[in-house]
Amino acid sequence: MLDLKNVTVIFNQDTINEKKALSNVNLHLDKGDFVTIIGSNGAGKSTLFQAISGAVEMTDGQVLLDGIDITDLPEYKCSRSIGRLFQDPLKGTAPSMTIEENLSLASQRGKHFSLNLFTKHNRNDYIDALKELDLGLEKRLDTKVGTLSGGQRQALTLLMATLVTPQLLLLDEHTAALDPKTAMKVLSLSEKIVKEHQITTLMITHNMEDALKYGNKTMIMKDGQIVSIIEGQEREKMTVENLIQLYSSSAKEYTDRVLLVD
Repeated sequence: MLDLKNVTVIFNQDTINEKKALSNVNLHLDKGDFVTIIGSNGAGKSTLFQAISGAVEMTDGQVLLDGIDITDLPEYKCSRSIGRLFQDPLKGTAPSMTIEENLSLASQRGKHFSLNLFTKHNRNDYIDALKELDLGLEKRLDTKVGTLSGGQRQALTLLMATLVTPQLLLLDEHTAALDPKTAMKVLSLSEKIVKEHQITTLMITHNMEDALKYGNKTMIMKDGQIVSIIEGQEREKMTVENLIQLYSSSAKEYTDRVLLVD
């Protein structure tokens, strides 16, 4: 479903500031795979997402999504099939627009854009979808998104990213800026949506417990490379302590951003 072939990203190539952010990364995921990703700062996790989504130009390699080469597609074209959430809740929504207007924009992924898509039928669909968030947002369709809390905006962004089911979902530490209770709620919503729609998903996290709790595979990155993928019985039997030992042995340095629990 997702195939990365020798993906390499070098910033400031052939200069004194040259930095190899990704080095010959190879990965194959089947439809419905949910992979959690851990790694120290600078391991290449976010750059990997940028390369997949067309946000940065790759130096070498290929990205294939469901057999289609998307390597050279610009980010806005990749967004037709790839949903993405960021660590910052302020990203992913238009703050000066209402909840309904934001959802209307999201519902047009892959379609010819129209400003005249506000219908009673669509409004009812939005209300039903918002009820699933259990945040009372279904009663606030006319509320400007900029007035929502960080957790509400992140939950709305998750809904927007999956309103039209994407082929791939990228979750880039999407709960890191939220309080523990809200983070748990957004993670549960993420898992529910991913399972219901069998969305192939990659999720970056610094929480070791979450790295094992969610998804069916855990991937460790170091120095722009994938150094380990844990799955199957090995992952089922793995404890947080085991994962920390494995991570520590592969990570360049153990940072205080790695958490055991929320």
